[in-house]
Formats: sequence, C-alpha cells, structure tokens
Amino acid sequence: MKKTVLLFVFFASLTANAQTGNFKNKAWLDELVSIMQGTYSSEKQAAVDTSYFNISLRMVPIWKDKGHYLYVEQALSKRQDKPYRVRIYKITQRGENEFVSEIYTLKNEKDWIGKWNDPAAFQKLTETEIELKPGCEVILKRIEKNKFSGQTGDKTCPSELRGASYATSKVTVLPNQIISWDQGFDKDGKQVWGAEKAGYIFDKI
Repeated sequence: MKKTVLLFVFFASLTANAQTGNFKNKAWLDELVSIMQGTYSSEKQAAVDTSYFNISLRMVPIWKDKGHYLYVEQALSKRQDKPYRVRIYKITQRGENEFVSEIYTLKNEKDWIGKWNDPAAFQKLTETEIELKPGCEVILKRIEKNKFSGQTGDKTCPSELRGASYATSKVTVLPNQIISWDQGFDKDGKQVWGAEKAGYIFDKI
C-alpha cells in the first residue's frame, strides 16, 4: 500500500510539473530560442553543390510578452521579397529535455512579408489571425550545450504540395548554423519534393 501511494505521488508530481512548466532545466528553453533566432543563408552549400538552392532564412522573436514566438521567412536569395514560406513558430518546453516547435500559418501572410525588420509591428497581429498546422510540430531534444536536434512525427504532417500526402522535417540547431531537411512524400512513401541527399545547411550571418 505504501509503495502504491509513493508511486501515485511521484507520477502526480511529474504531471504537475508538465502542466506548470516547473522543469529543472527551464533555462534550456531560453538557450534554444536564443540560438534559433537570426538571419541565415545556404549560400556556401549552394556554391559547392548545385543541387541545393541559395536560400535566405530569417527567424525573428515576436510577442515577447506572450511566450517564445519566432516570425519566420524563407525565400530564394534572389527573391527575398517573395518568400515561399511565411510562418510563426511557438517554442515551448514539454519535458525536462523535450521542446516543441509548433508551426503556424498566417491567414493574411502578404501583409506581414518583410516585417522581420520591424518585430514591434507584430503587436498588431492577433492569435486569431494565425492557424496551427497540427501534426507538423518539431520535437527537439538538447544533445549538448547549444545543440538541439529533432524531427516531426512519422507521417503526422499532412501536405498537398506537388502531389505529396505528408511531409517530414529533421532539424539540428547550433549556435551558428541550422541544418533543416524538409521532404514531401506521396501516399506510397515516394519522395516528391525536398532535398534528396541531406538537409540544407543554413549558416548564421
């Protein structure tokens, strides 16, 4: 009976910690968000391997009073005024060493393109104007100081791009680099878009 009570208290404590965010390593969340933000380029990789494009990636913190949010723009280097990906990432801690990057689309994304250089502008953006992409969140773990790695779930992120049925993302975050491998697969598991050999290497500028 005593062992049962102790086990109940232990698991109740874990549940309470997960709900309140009372983690021993809470500073790791700040560490992750700090190294994620910045301006990146895959120019070096594209210069040595023509199968990769020269892509610009910008990740800027917004809504600091609401938590950890990043406004994200991804575009071909020569077409930065017309990004092909406009998102908001919400970064939270879900366990002692488990972090979640939820992905949101913007309903009127054209109104926000280029606003990465004026983060205060996003105070006018409300949470009703963004929409969660369920199943597309990236689960990250801290490998060592200033290094996080993770991926999406298995076939959990739906995609209709270029005949895809689902998409996957594998991500490694480092102090001066983000390695991101996004791929789309059809219903039979055949890859229909994305890099084939390995992920894109984005160097922080």
